[in-house]
Amino acid sequence: MGLSEDIERFESSGKGRGLRARRSFQLGELLFSCPAYTYVLTVNERGNHCDYCFTRKEGLSKCGKCKQAFYCNVECQKGDWPMHKLECSSMCAYGQNWNPSETVRLTARIIAKQKTQTERTQGERFLTVKEFESHLDKLDNEKKELIENDIAALHHYYSKSLHYSDNSALEILFAQVNCNGFTIEDEELSHLGSAIFPDVALMNHSCCPNVIVTYKGTVAEVRAVQEINAGDEIFTSYIDLLYPTEDRNDRLKDSYFFTCDCKECSTKQKDGAKMEIRKLNDPPSAQTVKDMVKYARNVVEEFRRAKHYKTPSELLEICELSMEKMGAVFEESNVYMLHMMYQAMGVCLYMQDWDGALKYGQKIIKPYSKHYPAYSLNVASMWLKLGRLYMGLEKNTAGTKALKKAINIMEIAHGADHHYITEIKKELEH
Repeated sequence: MGLSEDIERFESSGKGRGLRARRSFQLGELLFSCPAYTYVLTVNERGNHCDYCFTRKEGLSKCGKCKQAFYCNVECQKGDWPMHKLECSSMCAYGQNWNPSETVRLTARIIAKQKTQTERTQGERFLTVKEFESHLDKLDNEKKELIENDIAALHHYYSKSLHYSDNSALEILFAQVNCNGFTIEDEELSHLGSAIFPDVALMNHSCCPNVIVTYKGTVAEVRAVQEINAGDEIFTSYIDLLYPTEDRNDRLKDSYFFTCDCKECSTKQKDGAKMEIRKLNDPPSAQTVKDMVKYARNVVEEFRRAKHYKTPSELLEICELSMEKMGAVFEESNVYMLHMMYQAMGVCLYMQDWDGALKYGQKIIKPYSKHYPAYSLNVASMWLKLGRLYMGLEKNTAGTKALKKAINIMEIAHGADHHYITEIKKELEH
């Protein structure tokens, strides 16, 4: 399980509580693993993954009553029943209209678990769910309103199966989940579900983290991505590290209410390359660059919203037009160009335009490898997508090379015995 004597909870100067190493850890070594306190499979993966153990396989059996939960076997179905029963009859009653958000579903499971679970769970050796920070006093009206909507949805969908305390306690719980929840992703960083991992939530953030969190089913594993010495604080990253310092800190302030003071944020040494401007005979003015950054950040946000209501071809058009506009000022390796290329690649994959997806992926991979830390899941998943695209298009030499590069990173981040790596090695054999 990862030994508690190897790591300890402590008060980190200026950061509050945190975790630190009591011995040294080598690159790729497992510091600890943490079973989920509770978790929920995302609706889009129903039927592809077991609702209980998150195993990905064909021919799962569905719940005979609601027909909306899928399992490997009877053991998994029985294991999930204490949580699935919160939703089963409600799913039957509402049919197609049963659509609480993932946050609401996860929070309902925490409430149910807290009623029956009196002892600390295996995932709460250093931090209990009740100790989570909520930052309720720092929320703006928009965030408070979202919580109110979640509370209303909880009452609407779960009133028959759950009894909860007053709304003020629910406000705190939703704020805690928003701050401390995790998204479980697969090897290509596709979203599989949401979970609560208490001990993992105790780690503080750094933009040059010394550990990485990966998942084996519904267990989080924390591995060293740098050498760690006895006495070192253990740092993970809370956000996507692609973006420049100002952008990263805006994200941290918005979601977690602090500003990062790590080495990367103090020196900003990667910002120049991340924000690369085109070499032109008539270089753009500082104001032109500033305006383009503002445009870029707006288009990132606009695209995020557009995903919910625009068609794939309309989304691709947003990507192409924004890249054309940004390309007048930014180099292709600029992170905002890369962001839109990544979105365009995703749309091409969805539309099964494999050549289009490959074209974007080939442009992304080199700057990704430069901008991200050495053992980044974003870089591994990009090599993996490229490898699978090459193989599908029968470009086997390039495919083999790309898949091997993905494996090199994943053996450190996921551990050499992870089933994802076994699967990729099988792909190499065919």
